[in-house]
Amino acid sequence: MDYTQKIIVKCIVFLNLLLLCNNSIAQNPNFHIYLCFGQSNMEGQGIIEAQDTITIPRFKVLQAMGCPNLNREKEKWYPAVTPTCQCKTKLSLVDYFGKTMVENLPDSISIGIINVAVGGSDIRLFDKDIYKKYTSKNNAK
Repeated sequence: MDYTQKIIVKCIVFLNLLLLCNNSIAQNPNFHIYLCFGQSNMEGQGIIEAQDTITIPRFKVLQAMGCPNLNREKEKWYPAVTPTCQCKTKLSLVDYFGKTMVENLPDSISIGIINVAVGGSDIRLFDKDIYKKYTSKNNAK
């Protein structure tokens, strides 16, 4: 074996060891995640009733902001209990979207929502190409 072949073999061995030792994160095909953005109705304006506070284990929410009043930390998954958007919003379209999805999917499927709605905002707030212009214009008022 010449010098170049030895280097190639060593590189292949190194890469294989690296891949074997790497902790990989695999996506779960049974966990469906929905990004929910919009205005006040998506944020949550409905009156919360007793039936709205029942949790369903297969329905989760990724907390988009820290909410000490709900004992929720930003960027962690929780059972989806109203409010599912901001810390003090109300019942949202998302609450029953998730519950309906869970009821109509096989038991092996879980639903996760990420609700980033902002009441009173324009849809331009969620456009990655123009949101800076939109927010700077509205902050100038």
